[in-house]
Amino acid sequence: MHLHPLTAKKIQRFKSIKRGYWSGVILVLLMVLSCMAELIANSRALVVSYNNKLYFPTYGAFIPGNYFGLDYKYETNYRQLKHIFQQEQSGNWVLMPPIPYNPYESNTIAGQYPPHAPSWSQQHYLGTDAAGRDVAARIIYGFRLSMAFSMLLLIFNYAIGTTIGCLMGYRGGAFDIIFQRIIEIWSSVPTLYVIMIVASIMIPDFWVLIAILVFFEWIGITWYMRTSTYKEKSRTYTLAAKALGASDSRIILHHLLPNSISVLITFIPFSIASGITTLTALDYLGFGLPPPTPSWGELLRQGIGNLSYHWIAGSVVTAMVCILTMVTWVGEAVRESFDPKKFTYYE
Repeated sequence: MHLHPLTAKKIQRFKSIKRGYWSGVILVLLMVLSCMAELIANSRALVVSYNNKLYFPTYGAFIPGNYFGLDYKYETNYRQLKHIFQQEQSGNWVLMPPIPYNPYESNTIAGQYPPHAPSWSQQHYLGTDAAGRDVAARIIYGFRLSMAFSMLLLIFNYAIGTTIGCLMGYRGGAFDIIFQRIIEIWSSVPTLYVIMIVASIMIPDFWVLIAILVFFEWIGITWYMRTSTYKEKSRTYTLAAKALGASDSRIILHHLLPNSISVLITFIPFSIASGITTLTALDYLGFGLPPPTPSWGELLRQGIGNLSYHWIAGSVVTAMVCILTMVTWVGEAVRESFDPKKFTYYE
C-alpha cells in the first residue's frame, strides 16, 4: 500500500520529534501489555504441568485443588501448589506470572499488619496496601481501567461534540442560536454535584460514570468545532464545492472536517489526560468506582491518608506523572506533524 506523499511527510515529521514518537511507542506497548494484565499479575498460574498433562488456568474456569491431589475442592492456590511440586520433585511444575497476585486478594504476612513494605522475597515489588493487596497489581489493572475510561470518554465526547459543533457552524441561524442557549444552560450545571447525587442514590459503576460525564462534557469540543467550521465554510474551496452541487454532508465530511483535524488532534491529549485525572479524582473523593475495584484514586487516598507508607503514594504518583507526561508529548508531536498549515504554501 502506497501512502499519499503528504501523509508520508507528516508521519516522517512525527517520527523526527523523538520524545513524542518514543512516548507513543511506549504508551502503545503499555496499553497492549495492560490488555494482557492477567499474564503479568494474577494469582492463577500461566501453565501447570501435572502428570505429563498441561493446564492453562489463567483464562479458563477455576480448577479445584483436589484435581491436583490437594485436600480441598475450592479453587487451587497455585502459589502453594508450586511450592508443593518443588518439594516433591516429581516432575510436576507450575509457571506463575511475574507478579503472582491478583489485584483483589489480600496477602497477609504472619505476625505483621498490612500494609507491607516492598519485598522481593514475597514478590510484592511495590509493597501492599492497607488491605494487603499487591500495589503493583492494582496499578497495572488501574492503568488499564483508566485508559479504557479516558478513551471511551474521548470517543463519545468527540462524536457528539464534533457533530453538533460542525452543524452549528455550517447551518448557523436558528439552529446555532438554539444550541448556544442549550450549551450555556448545560455548562452551568455542576457535574461533580450531579455525580454526588447519583452516588447517594446508587453505587455508580463504570458505564454510569461514563454516561454522566458524556452527558455534560461533550460541550468542550463543540465550541472549537463551531468556530473552525464557521471559518472554513467561508473559504473558496467550500464555495466551489457548493457551486459544483456537493451535498451538505459531503462538504462537511470531505472538506470541513479534514481541514479542522488539527483542532481535534490538538485537544486529544488534553482529553485523555482529563479522563485519567477525572476518574482518579472521583475515586479519591469516594464518588467513583465501587471498592474493591483497582483504582489509582483509591491507592492515592490510602497513600495520602498515611504518608508513612510512602510506597503507596509514591508508586501511584510516579505512574500518573509518567503516563500524563507521555500523553502530552505525543499530543504535541501529533499536532505539530499533522497541522495542515505546516505543509501549506502559496504561489
